[in-house]
Amino acid sequence: MSNLDEFRSETRAWLEQNCPASMRGAAASGTESCWGGRKWVFASEEQRLWLERMAARGWTAPQWPRAHGGGGLDKAEAKILGEELARLQARAPLESFGISMLGPALLRYGSEEQKQRFLPPIVRGEIRWCQGYSEPNAGSDLAGLQTRAEDRGDHFLVNGQKVWTSYADKADWIFCLVRTDVEAPKHAGISFLLIDMKTPGVSTRPIRLISGNSPFCETFFDNVRVPKENLVGELNKGWDIAKYLLTHEREMISGLFGVGAPGQAAPAGIAVQRIGLRDGRLADAGLRHDLARHSIDAEAFRLTLGRVQDEAKAGVGTGAASSLLKYYGTELNKKRQELLMAIHGADGLGWEGERFAEGFVPRSWLRSKGNSIEGGTSEIQLNIIARRILGLPG
Repeated sequence: MSNLDEFRSETRAWLEQNCPASMRGAAASGTESCWGGRKWVFASEEQRLWLERMAARGWTAPQWPRAHGGGGLDKAEAKILGEELARLQARAPLESFGISMLGPALLRYGSEEQKQRFLPPIVRGEIRWCQGYSEPNAGSDLAGLQTRAEDRGDHFLVNGQKVWTSYADKADWIFCLVRTDVEAPKHAGISFLLIDMKTPGVSTRPIRLISGNSPFCETFFDNVRVPKENLVGELNKGWDIAKYLLTHEREMISGLFGVGAPGQAAPAGIAVQRIGLRDGRLADAGLRHDLARHSIDAEAFRLTLGRVQDEAKAGVGTGAASSLLKYYGTELNKKRQELLMAIHGADGLGWEGERFAEGFVPRSWLRSKGNSIEGGTSEIQLNIIARRILGLPG
């Protein structure tokens, strides 16, 4: 038996023993995902146990170094872990912008003190992070941001506003782009700060969407004191970190929405349950065709995502490929949500009540429209693909 075979056998046995039964299979609604943090209330004791057990092994961030709380797995081991979690239909123990976005940036640009201070609590789900990038007049043109951080000796004094800040009202900390040199060209003079949301002067206001939910917020900074040790990387060099982090954000969005979250049921399986089979095939021929096409597209995307991730871990980097993944992944998810609406028929229009899981299907369909805006609009991604992948003039 090879070392990898042995690792797979041990991993399978551990997951079988330690993944609670209620943490297997598709979640009934988005509220069953665990985000952790100081304000988090676990949906069940099993949810808490699943997070604690996975975090204790560092498997919420399996490829991070053990010295920083991660699992220390290599690429092949991490792939096996993912396959075994999928085989068990295990739900993700933790959803975290800290893991998917901030963590990689800290591992590359953070000081050792910052890594020791922030990374282990992220792995354990003790700190929930949000992202402070977009502003009312700086969205796609992010470098036009105007939130100021003035040097006051031992601290920065931050004033300004962010918008479309996902889950800011629920987050404990925010990683934030601020302008520290107003005289420099707009891509220079930007710094990357970590700010505790409990700091006096930080406030949030949820933005209510057409879906009825409020995942986004406006975030305000009024004379907020931020210690100098919360500066990541060099002063006025935050744009380099921002670009690096954006590739991880786009990869995260493409993976989460294009491939689907762990434990998420495939549309074809849901169709079989709700519509049934005739002569061994889905009874609705038109829907059967659409589902087959979507399944093929989803598998092609999954393989492409895996290839790009392998190349990135080998040191090639994602670069413009992150835009390709983000664009196609979000478009794929919008198609998935349209299929789920068709599968559920009239029940897909139910907005509230236990029968309709409080409108999970239509709310998810409406929410999917935002996937092609967040992390850079689809139009921006297509421009990047045209210039940097296809080499078209522009």
